[in-house]
Amino acid sequence: MTARKELAERIEGRLAGRSGRSLWRSLDELAREPAVLEMLRAEFPGLPDLAEARVGRRRLLELMGASFALAGLTGCGPGEAAGEAADQAIPYVTTPPGLVPGVARHVATAISRGGYADGVLVVQQMGRPVQLEGNPDHPASLGALDPIIQAGILDLYDPDRSRSVLKAGRAASTNGMLKALVDRLPALAANGGGGLRLLTGTVTSPTLARQVAALKRRFPAMQWHRWEADGRDTLRAGSVLAFGRPVDTLLHLDRAKTILAIESDFLDGAPGHLRYARDFARRRRAAGEGRPEEMSRLYAIESSPTLAGARADHRFAVRPNEIEAAVRALAAELGAGPAEWRRNAPGWLAAVARDLSASRSTALVHAGPAQPPAVHALVHAINDALGAPGQTVTYIEPVEADPVDHGDSLKGLVADMAAGRVDTLLTLGANPVFTAPADLDFAGALAKVPLSVHLGTAPDETAMLCTWHVPEAHELERWGDLRAFDGTVTIQQPQTRPLWGGWSPQELLAVLDGETRPDGHAIVRATWMERFQGKGDADGMWTDALRLGIVPDSAAAPLSVSLLPGLADRLPPPPASIPASTGGGTLTALFRPDPWLRDGRYANLGWLQELPRPFTTLTWDNALLIAPATAERLGLKNEDVVELRSAAGTLRAPVWRLAGHAPDCVTLPFGFGRRVVGRVGRDVGFDAFPLRRLDQLWQLPGVELRKTGETHRLAATQHHQMIDSPDAVRHATLDAFRRDPGFARSEEPEHSLYPPYEYPRNAWGMAISLDACIGCNACTAACQGENNIAVVGKEEVLRNRQMHWIRIDTWYEGEAAAPEQTLFQPMTCMHCENAPCEVVCPVAATMHDADGLNVMVYNRCVGTRFCSNNCPYKVRRFNYFNYAADDNRLPMSWNPDVSVRARGVMEKCTYCVQRIRNARIAADRENRPIRDGEVKTACQQACPAEAIVFGDLNDPDSAVSRRKASPLDYGVLTDLNTRPRTTYQARLRNPNPELGEA
Repeated sequence: MTARKELAERIEGRLAGRSGRSLWRSLDELAREPAVLEMLRAEFPGLPDLAEARVGRRRLLELMGASFALAGLTGCGPGEAAGEAADQAIPYVTTPPGLVPGVARHVATAISRGGYADGVLVVQQMGRPVQLEGNPDHPASLGALDPIIQAGILDLYDPDRSRSVLKAGRAASTNGMLKALVDRLPALAANGGGGLRLLTGTVTSPTLARQVAALKRRFPAMQWHRWEADGRDTLRAGSVLAFGRPVDTLLHLDRAKTILAIESDFLDGAPGHLRYARDFARRRRAAGEGRPEEMSRLYAIESSPTLAGARADHRFAVRPNEIEAAVRALAAELGAGPAEWRRNAPGWLAAVARDLSASRSTALVHAGPAQPPAVHALVHAINDALGAPGQTVTYIEPVEADPVDHGDSLKGLVADMAAGRVDTLLTLGANPVFTAPADLDFAGALAKVPLSVHLGTAPDETAMLCTWHVPEAHELERWGDLRAFDGTVTIQQPQTRPLWGGWSPQELLAVLDGETRPDGHAIVRATWMERFQGKGDADGMWTDALRLGIVPDSAAAPLSVSLLPGLADRLPPPPASIPASTGGGTLTALFRPDPWLRDGRYANLGWLQELPRPFTTLTWDNALLIAPATAERLGLKNEDVVELRSAAGTLRAPVWRLAGHAPDCVTLPFGFGRRVVGRVGRDVGFDAFPLRRLDQLWQLPGVELRKTGETHRLAATQHHQMIDSPDAVRHATLDAFRRDPGFARSEEPEHSLYPPYEYPRNAWGMAISLDACIGCNACTAACQGENNIAVVGKEEVLRNRQMHWIRIDTWYEGEAAAPEQTLFQPMTCMHCENAPCEVVCPVAATMHDADGLNVMVYNRCVGTRFCSNNCPYKVRRFNYFNYAADDNRLPMSWNPDVSVRARGVMEKCTYCVQRIRNARIAADRENRPIRDGEVKTACQQACPAEAIVFGDLNDPDSAVSRRKASPLDYGVLTDLNTRPRTTYQARLRNPNPELGEA
């Protein structure tokens, strides 16, 4: 028996019957396993020998292609060989007027996520995009960004992007592709486009919708199909059940006093989630910051943990088949359903119903896309009974152009292809060979289509089976337009000339309309010149829209809808009640998109592969998530490989026990297991799509699980850089805070061996509100992009060598089966006034600057790692290998304002000192002090919940000084007299007194 298995078995034994209210970070720590606790005292546990490390480095260099192979962009590419050099990015010979070397420009555009727009500002250095920031004027982002959108800059410079047209998987000419399409036009015109099919994902582009409408007029028999694997069809179907028509629902969480989230994604995946996170966090911070708004209360019902559930004051982990029954019972309690629905209602439901009813129009209920249409229809009925429409919810026309049921649409396409009714298929940006339900056999039907053309940014599973693959220009390289969650339009403008050529979807569609040399700019501009005509200066309105990043007054108008009578009669029968399993039995498999890879389209982005997942902290893998009690019943431990069997097929996956997961079900994150993808994402994780069926897209009952006896190592970071402090996270109820406002305050030693030091110019500091933090990892991703932090690969993460300067510590309180609280804490360099790292550095590589920042002089560092050993917060990272560069090649995606660290150098958070320097230069030029808020760190700027505030502590009126004046403010490990410049504000909970404090 290996040492790892012995450790796992000891942990399993100690978990039996373990409960309590103490804080813990993982099931292993809850078991108080000595081997795990030893990690608290050892910064580098289990170092391998150098020979093994060198093997890992070779694999590392392969995986880091997206991080340092980009220097090859300066060489000759396939586009030049094809005579397309005019489409390549080229350096300046003569600097354009107004372009100052070293001074960044910000240009507004948008990046899509699931078809919906998030407004961004592209940071350009000498005309080269180097970073993305949120557009503060855009309603969907308000200046914030999530990790997926931030990784768009890495996607732009991905060396594995498609560079040439492919025919049957082999390099071909663009002219050959154009000839094939143009030659097909006469036959299509003759039969009205009867054999023509168009397949896209969710489309919100007004221009693309206009083009499709024009094509339908030219080819009346053509059909437009849609497929989005992690889409929101259930929400639309629910609104049809409730109102008789599809609508989109906008949430107003800033007005909501009481919220019920039913496996909701409003904090992490829904269109508009950045806006929703900000509105929600502002109401939660109200009490601690002394604002008059009443602190909201959040309930959550879910089977698989979500960010909304982690932030809930009361979270109820229920089996999947029990959720709809609970919602029906809630509807009955609120007068939105028949009384018989109340039978067998859970005990907590009546108290939740009374709380929602007391809030009336300030109450809000929301369900996520994994719930069936019946649940969404019931949610509409409940909101209507509460008076929420027009207050906490608003209905608008669907933002998606010409909305359809994606599942039915794809099913119809596959049937037509299999029957030979399709002779021309255009697939724009979708990858259905990988993501389509397995029972549709999209690949088999595609083989019967004579001419298939795939447009995509990289060769993927669908591209390899199509007749032609056409490189798609990146969203930062092309003209386009997109709508946000509320209908607001952004005109996308290119930020660089196409690196390797490429077509936009609008340009490829124009070929079907007879244009062999389409102009993307002219196509998009034509849409808006037509719309601007008669409203004033059309050219000026176009220019303003480009400058602002939004088309003014383009948001959708509120829609008045009414519930159809007889909802209870029109709902499908509820799912059968399944008793809790006590022996073997079957499980229910839940399909959920990976939070970063989504349906797999971002699998080749190393930033996202290495970013720890919320709750599990897994990197470079997915795992079958299972409740600890269910795992114990089945004899399963972390990293055990199991086989899942169902009528849909079989699947092998490693196991990960997840605190708070509902019993008798397992969660399968999809988006991994890609086979046709770039070097970073290939063969990472397991593919869950083969078990997914059209009529069971989100959950599959009747799954049998069998142990294989094998194990698979998983790179989780939950035990990395741990600190042993029971007071690291402080929290209390709102009532307890009112009774004792100073409960969180920490006592600092009055005396010190260090003499006091004054910082007369600026004293920079940071405050992080745990009451606002939602654990979304936006800060970690922003820090990585801003500070040129390298990707190290799975093997190095397994050795505790990940390089992120910010980690999100997850703490639990209560029992493993149903933790009473889940708390997130961003942990970064504290910039201690009395820094323990400085006194032990033999070469003074780490030291204080004139503003009190704890800085690193990289060219002094000799790699002793004494500073990391002496850091009680464990926030320093060491370059064991030359992770960031090879042969002095500098990737085009790196931020030129920040140095690139070499092997043998310690690195850490610098409070984005480069941004401070830029602000000081601007202030000195204008002979003024730096204004409050003029310097925003990357993590602060990206945070959708405004949890992070940065500024000058010498200014008593600065935002950071006001935040630190809160009675909730405290420092971590202040008993060591480190005097950290970064402090936290304790988290407050607002539990319902009827349900207790947790």
